[in-house]
Amino acid sequence: MDELTARWERAARAAGATDPGGVRRAGDRLLAGWREPHRRHHTVDHLCTVLDVVDAYADRARRPDLVRLAAWGHDAVYDPRAGGDANERASADLTGDLLTAAGLPTTAVDEVRRLVLLTAGHAVGPDDPDGALLCDADLAVLAARPADYDRYAAAIRHEYAHVPEPDFRAGRAAVLRHLLDLPALYRLAEPHARWEDRARANLTRELTGLA
Repeated sequence: MDELTARWERAARAAGATDPGGVRRAGDRLLAGWREPHRRHHTVDHLCTVLDVVDAYADRARRPDLVRLAAWGHDAVYDPRAGGDANERASADLTGDLLTAAGLPTTAVDEVRRLVLLTAGHAVGPDDPDGALLCDADLAVLAARPADYDRYAAAIRHEYAHVPEPDFRAGRAAVLRHLLDLPALYRLAEPHARWEDRARANLTRELTGLA
C-alpha cells in the first residue's frame, strides 16, 4: 500500500468508517479521478498539497479527519466543460456515496458533503474552522512564488484549452475578481498572516495580464 492510499484509509477509519473493503474501493475510485489524463492542476499533486496543509493545521479543526476526507473528495469530479458548481456538486455526491458504502455514519457523510460544496465559492462562515481549513488548503496555491503561480495559471489554461481565448480571459477574470472580493482569502490566523498578501499580489498580477 502506498503512503497516499494509507493516508486515505487512516482518515476514513478515524472518521468512523466500518467497512475496510468499502474504504479501499472508495480510495481507489477517488484516486482514479485525480489521475484523469485531462487534468493539469487538479491532479494528485494538488491533492497532496491540500492534505499537507490540512495536516499542518489540523489542530485548528473540530473534526480534522472529516476535513481530510473532504480534501480527497473536493475535486473528485473535474470536468472543465461543466458549468457553475456542477463539479463540486458531483464531487460531493460521489464522495458521499462512497463514504456511505464504506460505513461512515450519516452525520459524518453529511458534513463531508457540506465541506466539499464550500469549495465552489470558498465563502466560509465565521464559526466554521473545518470549512476554513479546507478552503485555506485548497487556495494555498495562490500564495506560491510568482514563477510557481504562473505555472499554476498555465495549467488552468491548459485544462480549459477548449475555450476560445477571449472567453477564457473573461471567465478567468471573473473568478479572480470573486477571489479578490472575498473579505479574506485565508481565514485561519497563520495561513492568513503567511499567505494573504502574496496571494492577493499574484491574483492582481494575473488579472492585470488578462486585461
